Amino acid sequence: MATHLKTQLVLDALDMALYQRRPQGVIHHSDQGSQYTSIAFGQRCQQAGVRPSMGSVGDCYDNAMCESFFATLECELIDRYRFRTQAEARMAVFRYIEGWYNPNRRHSRLDYLSPVKYERRFKDTLEIPSYQLSTLPG
Repeated sequence: MATHLKTQLVLDALDMALYQRRPQGVIHHSDQGSQYTSIAFGQRCQQAGVRPSMGSVGDCYDNAMCESFFATLECELIDRYRFRTQAEARMAVFRYIEGWYNPNRRHSRLDYLSPVKYERRFKDTLEIPSYQLSTLPG
């Protein structure tokens, strides 16, 4: 969170995600904002093995899941509180995302699991040797 929309903001966010999550073979989807089309962002993605993906100009469906998240954040948190400082807002957003949304909020698109539970289930299936997948029930 910052008071600007410079490329450094998305670089910091990407670095934080890479440090915390250690993803492999992921795609970073964004709009065509100048931060995401910058050479620095493209280079950082390449260094980290992240494949950048951008929606086409004016296509609201490309980013539908992200737009849905921000609409939910706005409705369930931002519209309900008045923050006195940016630090207070930052902590509230952090608590909402990491303390409630990711571990608990169920999504129809994720088989009615929370993002954390869905990701854990997906990760668990990747760790099962492929020759054993055929023996799993269901």
